[in-house]
Amino acid sequence: MLFKQVFDKKTSTYTYLIASSKGREALIIDPVLDNVEEYIKLLNEFNLKLVKVIDTHIHADHITGASKLKEQTNCTTIMGDQTPADAVEIKVKDEEIIKLDQLEIKALHTPGHTSDSYSFLLNNCLFSGDTLLINGTGRTDFQNGSAKDAYNSIFNRLLKLSEETLLYPGHDYNGKKNSSIGNEKKFNPRLQAKNEDEYVEIMNNLSLPKPKLIDINVARNIKLGA
Repeated sequence: MLFKQVFDKKTSTYTYLIASSKGREALIIDPVLDNVEEYIKLLNEFNLKLVKVIDTHIHADHITGASKLKEQTNCTTIMGDQTPADAVEIKVKDEEIIKLDQLEIKALHTPGHTSDSYSFLLNNCLFSGDTLLINGTGRTDFQNGSAKDAYNSIFNRLLKLSEETLLYPGHDYNGKKNSSIGNEKKFNPRLQAKNEDEYVEIMNNLSLPKPKLIDINVARNIKLGA
C-alpha cells in the first residue's frame, strides 16, 4: 500500500492519498481545490490511476477538489448517504465497504460536527475528517451540528476502536500529523468529559468565530467544488 499525507497551509487541511501497490489504483480523501495539480503530480510520479475521491463531509473552510479531479481523471466521487450534495455519484451507508483493489475501507457515519460527517477506517488507520482531531474535536455549531451527536459518534463509536488505531484527522493547527485512539483517550482534553452532559456543555460554550467564507464554501461544496 502507498500512503501520502498532503498538508494545505492556508486552511490547515490534511488530504490523504491511498493506493494499492498491486493494481496501482488510488483514492483521495478530502482534496483541496487549490492543490489538485499537486495531487495529479503525485499520481503521475507513482504511476497511479485515481479511481475514487471521498469527502468526509461538506467542508466550511475550503473548497473541495472533487469536481476538478473528476474532470481530469474520471474518478468516482463518494460521500456518506446523509450528504446534501446531489452531485456526488456514490453515497455510502454506515459500515458499507469501499473497495480499492484488495484494500477495504469501512465507512462510519459519525455525525456531530455536521449531520453528514463520515469517518473511514482502513485496517488500523482511521481517517476521522473533522469529527475527532488531535487534542480536540470538531466544532458543532453549524451545518446541523450537534454536540450530543458528536458525543455519541466519538465516545460510543470511535473510542471503541482498538487503542492502537492510528488517527489521521482532517485538520491540525499545531503541526501534528497523526495520533492514536489510545493517546486521544488519555490526553485529548475534550475527551476527559465524564458524561454526555459535560461534553455538551463544553462544546456549547466554545464561542468560536464563524468561518470567514462558510457561505461561499458550503454552496460550492454542495456542488463538489464546481
